[in-house]
Amino acid sequence: MTRRPVQFVIGLVAGSHVVNHAYMLLFAPAFPLLRAEFGVSLAAVGLSLGVVNMAVTAGQLPLGYVSDTYSHTAVLVGSLVVGTVGCVLAAIAPTYEWLVASAVVIGLGVSGHHPAHYPLIAAATTDEYRSRAYSIHGFAGALGLALPFAVVSAAVAIGLGWRAAVAAVAALGLVYTLLTVLAVRRIPRSISHAGADARAADETGSSDEETLSGRLGSYGRTLVSSPLVLLLTALWFVNSVSIWGIRTYAATLLDLGYGLSAGAANTVVTAMLVIGAVVLLGGGYLADRVGPMAMLFVGYSALVALTTVVGIGRLPVLAAVAAVSLLAATVDLSRPARATLTDLASQRTDVGKNFALITLGISAGGVVAPPVFGYVIETVGVGAAFVAIAAVAASALGLSVSIARLRSA
Repeated sequence: MTRRPVQFVIGLVAGSHVVNHAYMLLFAPAFPLLRAEFGVSLAAVGLSLGVVNMAVTAGQLPLGYVSDTYSHTAVLVGSLVVGTVGCVLAAIAPTYEWLVASAVVIGLGVSGHHPAHYPLIAAATTDEYRSRAYSIHGFAGALGLALPFAVVSAAVAIGLGWRAAVAAVAALGLVYTLLTVLAVRRIPRSISHAGADARAADETGSSDEETLSGRLGSYGRTLVSSPLVLLLTALWFVNSVSIWGIRTYAATLLDLGYGLSAGAANTVVTAMLVIGAVVLLGGGYLADRVGPMAMLFVGYSALVALTTVVGIGRLPVLAAVAAVSLLAATVDLSRPARATLTDLASQRTDVGKNFALITLGISAGGVVAPPVFGYVIETVGVGAAFVAIAAVAASALGLSVSIARLRSA
């Protein structure tokens, strides 16, 4: 494998990660505006974001199977097309129900990006640089998560409103989709069809194995015999609950808990996500040097400490801003390590399905966190919600210990 195709593949999936993550978090910075326009509760607006993740959850394994069995690049392109259509529908939504329907379309599109991205990276990279490749991918995704906050803040500041912001994100996605349609033709088959080729090489010739039910049954037996992937899926789930709670309600914490204006709070959240993205790059470098497990322990320990402090402490405003600015960094520090651990635990015929499975954990966390933490905020208070996030982060730390023991067994 020459260096040029590797860089090309990583760059292509990184750009797709920006677009898909911008779609996934599209509604969060517009929560107050959506609540006012459609006359619904905070929990209902949170549900619209949860619906995105419900659809992502539903599409994961089917698209992981398609990616491994047929083509990673076909799933890559299809994900961008469907997500862009959903974004356009959201921009013109006349009612709350229409908004929720557009959330379903967005989620179905986004559901394809991990089953396509991770197998492409796995096929294009070597062990020496694997974590760094995942860190570049994750860095791009973190920028994508920050993008809606920046675009909504800018649109509101110049008086255009949330619809113009959503339309701008959709326009970006459309341009990138068209470029990707042209670009995927340059990817070698050894990368674009890595799962399908590995399956063909391992094919036993059994008619049972050649059927869909036979292949899924074989995959299920593999998971049971090697439970590390299942344990990693549980880790990605509790990690997702934590980070979705932070992404969705960090601005609310600064607004209701510390008295910042909505605009200033969104600016801090944008900075938080950008800082997390930068730290993520360093996390990939460190994971290649010291191993992935150390990054899990450091990241989750810091997350427990910071969420507890901002939740129960009455910090000075500047201290609260500084603490919130670092929240995403504690999670993003270990993201390349989690991806590398999942890659190393996977057979080459199952990379797409395994990353689809762990993304089920990610998207399920996104389904749970916005409405649940929104309910906690409305009934108990925003500080209690962040204490609850700290408790979830503590469970991630416990799962990391279990993963370390299983890998050393």
